[in-house]
Amino acid sequence: MSIFLDSELTEAERGETARFRVIPAPLERTVSYGSGTENGPYAIIEASNELERICAGEEPCADGIFTEAPLDCSGPLPEVMERLAARTEAAVKTGKIPVMLGGEHSLTYGAVTGVARALGQKVGIVQIDAHADLRVAYQGEKHSHASVMNLLTEEGHSLAQFGIRALSADEDASRRARDVVFRDAEELVTGNIHAVDLPDDFPELVYVSFDVDGLDPAQMPATGTPVPGGLGYYQALHLVEHALKGRRCVGFDVVELAPDGNAAWDFTAAQITYRLMAACMKG
Repeated sequence: MSIFLDSELTEAERGETARFRVIPAPLERTVSYGSGTENGPYAIIEASNELERICAGEEPCADGIFTEAPLDCSGPLPEVMERLAARTEAAVKTGKIPVMLGGEHSLTYGAVTGVARALGQKVGIVQIDAHADLRVAYQGEKHSHASVMNLLTEEGHSLAQFGIRALSADEDASRRARDVVFRDAEELVTGNIHAVDLPDDFPELVYVSFDVDGLDPAQMPATGTPVPGGLGYYQALHLVEHALKGRRCVGFDVVELAPDGNAAWDFTAAQITYRLMAACMKG
């Protein structure tokens, strides 16, 4: 089994007492344009062997990183979501931080469901993405990658979106009706904005969902729908890090990498994953 940061971890750091629980979830079922997300988790883990231990002034691997067996993504999507929820629930109940590597974005529903179940409360979701993902049962599928945030906000989770630049009229109306916090890509990019204050009543416990298509295609073309005008690498990370100030990250995911043979993009996704671990340590 491949292990995240295998080249750097000591035996003690890779054990089951590790703070970070990496959950590979190679799901590709509802993609609507480009394909390849089922290979994303393996590419991220492989590229992680080229990372250095220090990241943004932190050393996440010193707190331990345990890589679980890949999630079984066969069968009906509700069953896949429940399997994933059981994984993230178990991690949080033992004081660990689940790190879900996708796979398509629909997986975030299962991951957040398990985290919230373990905590016994709703969470705030900070989303980096090109798309709002607020469609209702997109193409007839409730658990579509394009509907994941619709399901989660419908269930009462709070949501803050950064980097959106492709959404429908219904999605725009939905995020306003549900009090979604949002700053879209054009404003963020043209204004060179790296920090947005969340409302005081935004939950203290935060789950971060990082869709790699939130980045500009010049920095991340290996994704199903590379929309122009996206966030910069540091800009996206700074937005997340600022949102976590005064709050606690209880889990996160990195999704929608569709490897295209260029290892640079796999490495970028791996570095984002490790940087988000570092952000969890600062919270």
